[in-house]
Amino acid sequence: MFLKKLLFKNKTQDIAPESGTGSVLIKGDELKRSVDKVFGRSLFVRLVDSGSCNACETELSALSNPYYDLERFGVKFVASPKHADVLIVTGCLTRNMLNPLLKTYENIPSPKFVITAGDCTETGGPFKDSYSVCGPVSKYLNAVIHVKGCPPEPEAVVSAFLKFMDIVKASAAC
Repeated sequence: MFLKKLLFKNKTQDIAPESGTGSVLIKGDELKRSVDKVFGRSLFVRLVDSGSCNACETELSALSNPYYDLERFGVKFVASPKHADVLIVTGCLTRNMLNPLLKTYENIPSPKFVITAGDCTETGGPFKDSYSVCGPVSKYLNAVIHVKGCPPEPEAVVSAFLKFMDIVKASAAC
């Protein structure tokens, strides 16, 4: 139905979800001001999937698409942990991903910050009773923020970045 309306309209229009649109933009603008004030550059984020169903990664990658375009708010995903300001971990922590996760954490410059995203990082989700799951990420890394949801909505992730900036400001003031 949505596609049909889009295809048969003569006018070019902005396409946006019906709910939450304004709040993402408002929060994004606030995030941009905060990132510029604290870092004077973009906030660099390294994402590690520690063993998920990929739903959280899909939502996080949606933040880079043209609609959300998190980069315009000063948040960039980076490939190397050596360039990251913060580590985002998704998925239940599997035995195979424990060492890569810890090595990634070691390679992040100090001060080291971790954000967990998605319910599986804390509960193990449907995989919690599996032999391959090591337990919650918090057993190995101290996360400053946890973004709830299965998967977390993009608006919740933007709110988490705002909270994170408040934590960074507070730690810089000390």
